[in-house]
Amino acid sequence: MESGMQAASWLRREAQQIRKPQWRAALATALQALALVAQAWLLADILNAALFAHAPLARLWPQWIGLLLLASLRLLLNFYARRTSFSAALDLTAQLRTRLLARAQALGPIGLRAQTSGDLITRLVDGVDAVLPYFARYLPQVSTAALVPLLLALFVFPADWISGLILLLTAPLIPFFMVLVGNAAERASQQRYAQLTRLGAAFMDALGGLATLRQLGAAERVAQRLDGDGEDYRKLTMQVLRVAFLSALVLEFFATVSIAVVAVLIGFRLLWGELPFRDGLFVLLLAPEFYLPLRALGSLRHARMDALAAAQHLAALEETPPPASAPLVGGTRVAAHTPPGLRVDAVHYSHAGRAAALCGCSFDIQPRGVTALIGATGSGKSTLLNLLLGFVPTASGRILVEGVDLSELDMTQWRARVAWVPQQTHVFEGSVRDNLLLAAPGADTLALQRAAADSGFDAVLARLPQGWDTPLGERGLGLSGGELQRLALARALLREDACVWLLDEPTAHLDAESAHAVEQVIRAAAATRTVLLVAHRLVAAQSADWLVVLRDGAVIEQGTPQQLAHAQGAYAALVQAEAQ
Repeated sequence: MESGMQAASWLRREAQQIRKPQWRAALATALQALALVAQAWLLADILNAALFAHAPLARLWPQWIGLLLLASLRLLLNFYARRTSFSAALDLTAQLRTRLLARAQALGPIGLRAQTSGDLITRLVDGVDAVLPYFARYLPQVSTAALVPLLLALFVFPADWISGLILLLTAPLIPFFMVLVGNAAERASQQRYAQLTRLGAAFMDALGGLATLRQLGAAERVAQRLDGDGEDYRKLTMQVLRVAFLSALVLEFFATVSIAVVAVLIGFRLLWGELPFRDGLFVLLLAPEFYLPLRALGSLRHARMDALAAAQHLAALEETPPPASAPLVGGTRVAAHTPPGLRVDAVHYSHAGRAAALCGCSFDIQPRGVTALIGATGSGKSTLLNLLLGFVPTASGRILVEGVDLSELDMTQWRARVAWVPQQTHVFEGSVRDNLLLAAPGADTLALQRAAADSGFDAVLARLPQGWDTPLGERGLGLSGGELQRLALARALLREDACVWLLDEPTAHLDAESAHAVEQVIRAAAATRTVLLVAHRLVAAQSADWLVVLRDGAVIEQGTPQQLAHAQGAYAALVQAEAQ
């Protein structure tokens, strides 16, 4: 219940942004209602003159012209109101999607680690699409249902107060039963959207691991599970539609009965001579139009239910506080084109609800060289990379960039200076050229060729059937692990402004020959960059200029590979264990 109230409050707050277009649409709707009243009066007057005053049709041409003009006016006003409402709603949802994408970017991988990619995509695509009908159709219809019946009642009462009283007494029945039936629709809509979220997350996970599933022979089993989830979603969708049709049937029934009561009373009073024909016909023409906005509002209530279900998830994403970090813009800017020296100074960090990940870490990362971080899983290596990227702040201590605290830097400019190469390079479906240009969209062919040559990726291109235009599958289908790492290094080399390289075990899971080739690329790049390498293979660490050994979040040793190898410490023990 509380989440539903929060979702409704969030929708109302978003609707404030399109208040002016909604008022313009409401004004056009009110003018359309006045034109309808004039049209009904003219039609009643024409029929009264033709049937009872025996007026020739030739004398009624001004009324016929008036009818045509009023019909044209109503058409234009209706088009303007709908176009204004839909355009405003479309702009609002576009801004909303942009804002949510910015929020997801601000949260970063740390803030989003509790969410699956499928859930996030469902929110940003299907969730935003679900609130569009609410802003484009439901809210304008609320204004129409509030304005039009009152305007029509103002003209019905002078013509026949008894019919006007019946209209006002029966009108509340439609919203009452709309709310009564709508409660079941709201619960069904929430269940349907929750199932859609689960289905989207499961589908994206299965799609990402399709190659692995096929290798393990589990693709058929996962397909059957997805088919079952899809069937559950279909049943929930049909349940929502069933409730929606029931609601529409109830509203149509009461509206029809109310119109019939008005028609019967007017018929008897015309028969008894208590009501002029023109006034009675005028009221009869307006009676269906009186209930029409209320019936339309009832049929659109499912749009509100879908929007409420989606708004709970959208509001939760937007209100998730991002990790405290440096400002994206407006902070201190570091010098361009010069590899900076970095200093990790007594840094402490703890994950929420877990033991300390870093405990007073202190070491330097010298420019124009390779500094390697060595440590077992859980020793704090990935946490240090997240701190250097500005995804999370330090609990205490500082990270200094040329003497400036990282928390004071312009984070957008700092991240533009940093190239990050993860263990598993992500490749999007597209050509080789497209995947490389993600790093530098403005790079020309010469820059691409130079990056490919420096990273050793040119040898990979030579064997690809279409060279630069060879299509790659999602997650790099078509390239081996070593080839993917060379592609990642080519991306880093394309970013000429990136003077800091953060490499997260770039040679993990590679054979010795591929690992050696990647290490050579890193050594060559380090001549003009600051390189921090999280080393999985100690062979790679031995080629570094400086080693930092972590254990349980603390620096236990640091020095050159030669110094640590002869010190008979933790690093020497790791080297001996790997050799065995």
